[in-house]
Amino acid sequence: MVSTRLSSTEGHRRKFLAVIDETPECSRAVHYAGRRAKHSGGALVLLYVIPDGDFQQWLGVEGIMRAEARAEAEATLAKIAQSVRETIGIEPEMVIREGLATEQINKLIDEDRDIAILVLAAGSAKDGPGPLVASIAGKAAAFPIPVTVIPDALTDAEIDALT
Repeated sequence: MVSTRLSSTEGHRRKFLAVIDETPECSRAVHYAGRRAKHSGGALVLLYVIPDGDFQQWLGVEGIMRAEARAEAEATLAKIAQSVRETIGIEPEMVIREGLATEQINKLIDEDRDIAILVLAAGSAKDGPGPLVASIAGKAAAFPIPVTVIPDALTDAEIDALT
């Protein structure tokens, strides 16, 4: 069930959600979402999802591996947030979750009813647009908010012209 978005209610503002991962096209989604947030008086939320399956086989070192993954997530988010501050001039919210990306995206959207648009970037590799885009595109009809997919071939200048 889709929860009512609060982004148009007084005292709230529309949030654009960008998922942070190790794909080269990730920066396209962040730039677009950040520009849209700035120009619409909204906010940018950066979500980094740590896959939980990475720790289950190594029970003896699970805590260490989890801490290392979290430190890596924090460092990645800090770097991207700094870039957003310098290039777009807004302060993004940063969220780290553990689990399956699509599940964590849905949970965050359900919990933060100001999130109104999910922004993803499609890769141009011959094997498709990327696993997250493919997964969400397959479920788009049941997705709780609009999804914007940015082609990874767009430059910052082209994205700026669109936003």
